[in-house]
Amino acid sequence: MISGDRALAQGKQGAFYNTLEEFHKYWEQIDIITPPTFNFLKPKTHNLKPITYFDNVFIHPSPWPLVFQPLWILKKGQALFRENKFDLMTVHEYAPFYNGLGTRMLWGKTRLPYVLEIHHITGYPRAANLKERFYCWLTKRFIKYDSRTAQAVRIVNQNQLGKFLRAAGVPADKLIYIPSAYIDLEIFRPLNLEKKYDLIFVGRLAKNKGVDLFVEAAAKISGRSIIVGDGPLEEKLKTKSYKLKANVVFHGWARDSQAVARLLNQSKLLVMTSYSEGNPRVVAEAMACGVPILATPVGIVPDLLKNGLGGEIIDWRPDDIAQKAPGLLNDPNKYQGYSHDGPEIAKQFEKKEAIRNYADKLKKILG
Repeated sequence: MISGDRALAQGKQGAFYNTLEEFHKYWEQIDIITPPTFNFLKPKTHNLKPITYFDNVFIHPSPWPLVFQPLWILKKGQALFRENKFDLMTVHEYAPFYNGLGTRMLWGKTRLPYVLEIHHITGYPRAANLKERFYCWLTKRFIKYDSRTAQAVRIVNQNQLGKFLRAAGVPADKLIYIPSAYIDLEIFRPLNLEKKYDLIFVGRLAKNKGVDLFVEAAAKISGRSIIVGDGPLEEKLKTKSYKLKANVVFHGWARDSQAVARLLNQSKLLVMTSYSEGNPRVVAEAMACGVPILATPVGIVPDLLKNGLGGEIIDWRPDDIAQKAPGLLNDPNKYQGYSHDGPEIAKQFEKKEAIRNYADKLKKILG
């Protein structure tokens, strides 16, 4: 695997860990090449030894700055291929395409078949800033070349990603739909807990997640809200919340899935304000817990909330959130209807079955 996820190399048991917890059972060995995780100003933090999970999963973080990631993929990938003669690579691809460039070089040396995995398009359907707008433009022009030697291109939602990639020149017959929201329904389920929070946000505190919209909306409504997650904008968001006198609790990183499930069950509404997503797991997790959704129209969200089930679409405006949230909370019939719909919709993402489907489709690509 060629991944952009640093969490496992940092010892965090997040979404990728939860996937591998089941996925590793289908393969003899999985090696994952990741970006660097350390501070280059502190050489003692460098760790070149692979990090092991589940006895057969090995994480290989780069010892070099991110700009050299394609060369690390080539160097480490060749070494691993000589040792193990792998059958297939999966490549988590996104702008600025470090992973894709490295994979193309590695493919040129080994002819190892690979599947590009497109989980979302940075800056699509909406850009958070000029950088994301540029990345969206770059993706439109590069992705056709990027996918030329791939065996297949995995997409995690059929409509938004499929439409974008076909328009960008990726052959339709290369696209394969495999959802990526794997939910443990024994953990994420309705619990009889006191509702402490009106609104909850769960995710990385970064610009493309639109967390500032959540804070501004929370300041406009009565009731208590909670933000679960960490990231580069944490201090700025705390300052903004204080200035706006928003009643927002900053929880920080949730230690595991059980903690996330408990916090969701203690909340009345999940609000997701992202500018771009693919298959946002937290939406499915909240639905499984019977928590209604207010979410921007990104990734698989329009498909999940179609026909007036499970929740409502919101615009990227705090006023829209501040209007729809109280409206839903004050309408018991609508609220209970959405709450009832959620667990049924979430069944399609049941972890073991969804990951078995993922593994089976990869093996089918191998023939």
